[in-house]
Amino acid sequence: MQISKRAEEVQASPIRKLMPFANEAKKNGVKVYHLNIGQPDIPTPQEMIDVYHKYDEKVLEYGPSQGLDKYRQSLVHYYQKNNIAISIEDIIVTTAGSEAIVFALLVACNPGDEVIIPEPFYTNYNGFSSMTDAKLVPLTTYAETGFALPSKENFEALINSRTRAIMLCNPGNPTGTVYTREEMEKVAGIAKKHGLYVISDEVYREFVYDGAEHTSILSIPGMEDNAIMVDSISKRFSACGARIGCIISRNKALMAATLKFAQARLCPPTLDQLAATACIVLGDEYFKAINDEYKSRRNLVYDELQLIPGIVCVKPKGAFYIIAKLPIPDAEDFIIWMLKNFRVDNETVMTAPAEGFYSTPEIGKNELRIAYILNKEDLRKAMRIFRIGLSEYIKINHIPCNN
Repeated sequence: MQISKRAEEVQASPIRKLMPFANEAKKNGVKVYHLNIGQPDIPTPQEMIDVYHKYDEKVLEYGPSQGLDKYRQSLVHYYQKNNIAISIEDIIVTTAGSEAIVFALLVACNPGDEVIIPEPFYTNYNGFSSMTDAKLVPLTTYAETGFALPSKENFEALINSRTRAIMLCNPGNPTGTVYTREEMEKVAGIAKKHGLYVISDEVYREFVYDGAEHTSILSIPGMEDNAIMVDSISKRFSACGARIGCIISRNKALMAATLKFAQARLCPPTLDQLAATACIVLGDEYFKAINDEYKSRRNLVYDELQLIPGIVCVKPKGAFYIIAKLPIPDAEDFIIWMLKNFRVDNETVMTAPAEGFYSTPEIGKNELRIAYILNKEDLRKAMRIFRIGLSEYIKINHIPCNN
């Protein structure tokens, strides 16, 4: 029996594909520090956990396809606090941010239409594009510039009759880059000029450092018809297993079309929406403590990386990821070697090869992503093992220092 071409071509996750090597190490009693996946260790708010424990309805019923009014109204207030003025009709609750992105591609693109996206980008966008038959067109950004957005001319050189949207992640996964208001206004100007949507993934909105400010695509004037924002509670409330996200747009026709897709999958998870509602009241004090923790973790990782000769890494200002360009030719080979062969006190480290976050072939082979999602004690141990391991790898492979 044949499977579909779509199924054959969909990308395997570069974040998870090396897990067999980690699992084999664990079977042999090795402790593996996982810096490869964005699963925070920050406790999920007790307010959320309490909802699950106290739920006492006799039947867990279907909810509305667009999401519970109670939760959607709480989101209106949340976004208002973030200087984003929307109404409840502008929101459709989704099964995590993943479904929100799928919906955005389905309503913005016909099969074969193109979406311009700065690379490196969140690798699951590849899977979403395969599911929707949209084509991602990469626009390369570079470690040397902190993955800043390219010029207007670079964007416009990729626009053709099949182009339907520009997609961004801000703050960025996997780069940690925070786009300035000027950069967001540049993208908005291109979109309005050429009649394109801007699909803006803003799930890391709260996690910005060093005085940087997050600029939502919905805060740019004149983008009522063009802006599509997707969001999720997974990282915001350290609740990756509660699959609640949303798609938001002031474009009424687009949201009416999106609702039809939402109806086709019936409804988002009811109990998880109630749990998410309980977290909306958490304010600046909650996020300040988390931001301070992530910032100190970022500083620890960045400072350790700067001890490595030949490394290229601009300190990121958001999310909880760092991409580092290493003085070696193949980061994936190094990661596998660490898992198979290198130990310090019977411990090793797993990171994610960055090549899988690029769409352009052969780019990013010497880069990897580090997710600083462990407590600082473990993170310090992990980064020490990482540095020692990299030094040993360079030595045994006779890699020139100027590589």
